[in-house]
Amino acid sequence: MSILVENLSYSYGRKQVLKELNFSLTAGFNVLLGPNGAGKSTLFSLLTGLFETGYGEIKICNVDLIEQKRSALRLMGVVFQQSTLDLDLSVKQNLLYHASLHGISPVSALKNIEPILEQLQLSERLNDRVRQLSGGHRRRLEIARALIHQPKVILLDEPTVGLDTDSRGLIIEHVRGLAHELGICILWATHLMDEVSGDDELILLDKGQVRAQGRCDRLCDDNDTKNVFELYHKLTSSVELM
Repeated sequence: MSILVENLSYSYGRKQVLKELNFSLTAGFNVLLGPNGAGKSTLFSLLTGLFETGYGEIKICNVDLIEQKRSALRLMGVVFQQSTLDLDLSVKQNLLYHASLHGISPVSALKNIEPILEQLQLSERLNDRVRQLSGGHRRRLEIARALIHQPKVILLDEPTVGLDTDSRGLIIEHVRGLAHELGICILWATHLMDEVSGDDELILLDKGQVRAQGRCDRLCDDNDTKNVFELYHKLTSSVELM
């Protein structure tokens, strides 16, 4: 099991934002879908160790995130909603700086992601300053950077926010391909229903609760809906969206 969450709850003061979440994910492309305010970013903060778990358990590849935090974090790569790139450094410098934090030599680091750089069309941009890149290419760089230490799990928190439709489509296509080619677990958080395909593993989160989990097309069949749009509105229509 790549990610295991059991009875996970979290509150900001008296306001409970996650309520007894239970789900498990394996290698492949997994989508966390929910409206703004559903609790997706709070969940990501817990999964990445930025927040301490209030109640419940999180395991990354069978490693307990609370008891063995460093070991669990080594297994993960993360792309946050807000960019964390240094705009004044080159693409290569951003990659190598991140690699050094993981104790990886420059030669090994570039070797680890050489095919990924090719696929993401970044190989010829290594010496360009990040400031010169488009928003779409910056996101691709963050994805490559997250893979530099060869993690088993990649978490992406609404990575296409602010990008145009073509860039969004290209990035999600690249990430789906990487999930299958590398045999890793991708958790892609979004509030955009057009980023979900029928064969994606889907977790539908709303008001801090899991409303449904499973392969998207099967969930649609089970709920007598034609597509993810109908599924989404059927399972959240009686719940006030935040």
